[in-house]
Amino acid sequence: MTTGTILLVEDEEKLRHLLKRIIVLEGFVVHECSSMKMARRILETTPVDVILSDVMLPDGNGIDLVSHVQERGLLAATILLTAYGNIPDSVRAIKQGAFDYITKGNDNARIIPLLYRALERVALQRRVLQLEARVGNRYAAFNDILGTAAGIREAKQLAAQAAPNEVPVLLLGETGTGKEMFAQAIHHASTRSEKEFIAINCSAIGKDILESELFGYKAGAFTGASKNKKGLMEEAHQGTLFLDEIGEMPLDLQAKLLRVLETSSFIKVGDTRETKVDIRIIAATNRDLVKEIAAGRFREDLYYRLNVFAITLPALRERKEDIPLFAAYFMHLFAGKSGRQVNSMSSEFITQLTMHDWRGNIRELKNVIERAVIVAPGTELTPDTLPLDIRLHRSPVHQPGAFDLATIEKQHIQWVVRYAAGNKSKAARLLNIGLSTLYRKMEEYSLSF
Repeated sequence: MTTGTILLVEDEEKLRHLLKRIIVLEGFVVHECSSMKMARRILETTPVDVILSDVMLPDGNGIDLVSHVQERGLLAATILLTAYGNIPDSVRAIKQGAFDYITKGNDNARIIPLLYRALERVALQRRVLQLEARVGNRYAAFNDILGTAAGIREAKQLAAQAAPNEVPVLLLGETGTGKEMFAQAIHHASTRSEKEFIAINCSAIGKDILESELFGYKAGAFTGASKNKKGLMEEAHQGTLFLDEIGEMPLDLQAKLLRVLETSSFIKVGDTRETKVDIRIIAATNRDLVKEIAAGRFREDLYYRLNVFAITLPALRERKEDIPLFAAYFMHLFAGKSGRQVNSMSSEFITQLTMHDWRGNIRELKNVIERAVIVAPGTELTPDTLPLDIRLHRSPVHQPGAFDLATIEKQHIQWVVRYAAGNKSKAARLLNIGLSTLYRKMEEYSLSF
């Protein structure tokens, strides 16, 4: 069994063969050469853990090989050999980044222990880089989620904290708020990131099929089950299983899921033996599970097992300052896909987007922008490119049925505060009244945002 890869650079052939035999007996893979030029060529194409090199080579100095390794960012430790002790060269070699510097003959007994120590340092360096990359990827994963509003910032912070832990995560929020994207970001920022992320929508398929899809079945379990089938639980082994619309899962399947969370095991359809799995569960729902429990449609014990780390994603109408950001992103995305030269949005277009309630949230906005890019006659998105129901949005002041002054004033304040995305200071400026007056009016009309 090999323990590492060594590059041996020595121009004295007999000594090189002797050193190679000693090192190979320890289980190392050894690449050998007799010059700086050959060593550099090997390093360009072959992963190496430790370089054991003579200082005095026919075409250069071994200390320069240390510099070569450092400049190219290679993760390899360099040990230098010399026929005679030389203190200045030793100091220079260590300063350049050599792992150690030994004298031929006198220090032969140190070579093998030194190789093992060098390997340990290289392994540690690689582990540090992996951890740094994992931390970097954790934040990169959440940076891909657009938005600067307070609600979404808080959700991203919570998700980043949950990601490296093994706890189940419950994502709450309306349809179209980006729950699956959050689930993927949590997975990619977790220790399971190199394993599978598997998603299933519990509301999209019937109970019997859902059970087979999740847990699999044994051959002969039912008519048509001609061979064993792995379920998504097994497919997600050591990875993450995302259960979207968990509130739609039938009660008997909820019981099986609870067993998986508690024992990491389940019984396939038609089987009598347990199957063990190592998975992380992330669930999502747009339902109020507390109300579902009261109505007898969701198990209370499963709720508490899933609700270890709950994250609520805000609706788009609660983060209207992010609408222009999403609109610009989708505009460039769909312009690129369709080959259209659409690259700007008029202020009226953005105003219309901001006034809309977006009951379908980000998903609805995405579809609207895709349509707008397709129908735009020029390079700019204008209100004319929006669907009729969004273009016909009117301030409550212009809606029929409001004739008394108090109703009109109340509706107008509501409209302006919504237009200002809940920013009371901005709304007061638009209304040309003081902030204290706005708060007094809101209290008078029992308005809250």
